[in-house]
Amino acid sequence: MMYVSPSTGREIKAVLFDTFGSVVDWRSGVARDVAAFATHHRIGLDAAGFADAWRAKYEPSMEPIRNGSREFVPLDQLHLENLHATLAEFDLNAAEFDDRDLADLNAAWERLDPWEDSTAGLIELGKHVIVGPLSNANLALLLRMALRAKLPWTVIVGSDATRAYKPTMEAYRNMAWILRLDPGEVMLAAAHNRDLTFAQRAGLGTAFIPRPTELAACQTGDLAAEGDWDLVCVSILDLGSRFADA
Repeated sequence: MMYVSPSTGREIKAVLFDTFGSVVDWRSGVARDVAAFATHHRIGLDAAGFADAWRAKYEPSMEPIRNGSREFVPLDQLHLENLHATLAEFDLNAAEFDDRDLADLNAAWERLDPWEDSTAGLIELGKHVIVGPLSNANLALLLRMALRAKLPWTVIVGSDATRAYKPTMEAYRNMAWILRLDPGEVMLAAAHNRDLTFAQRAGLGTAFIPRPTELAACQTGDLAAEGDWDLVCVSILDLGSRFADA
């Protein structure tokens, strides 16, 4: 039994996942830890708004690395830099807090809960193909996230191994090379059409899984598939069943 990608014409041997938002609920988890931080330090803070502002710095912070004007640094370092900037945005001075407290808050990105279907879906997929993240997160972050959330990856490779951030071509193709697979034998599964667009350009197979509550009530994009993806599924469990039935 095997699944052949209509777009690449190759048997899919690995299904790799965008992780933040596609496999785990980043917004609720980060907001939860921000609220605990605010309570501990007796400060008034819009926890969800802070989480959104922190996440808004994610893409811009990677851009200097993508364009070559900054050497590669792992995502957990960028998250910490962005945390300092977000505190300032909320009229808070990072220097007023203990470094250990800030490091613990930064680890909120490691303490994210999986979507309801994620674990069972990954288990099913893992019976048929290699299953792992294809994320901008570094190995240590992904490993700690997986241990806490009990994500049953069969392989974990971080961006500190590929030395590239999505959506550069290298981020996708270097992952295939590390696994000693042709790009066409790798499928990216994601809740974000933009990610899938670049994965497709890099020669990967594609699967869309909507997460319409990722951004809560303010979500307006990625509510449906916007490209010619190999598979459009309602959940990771659904994706697993496609491979089981292939």
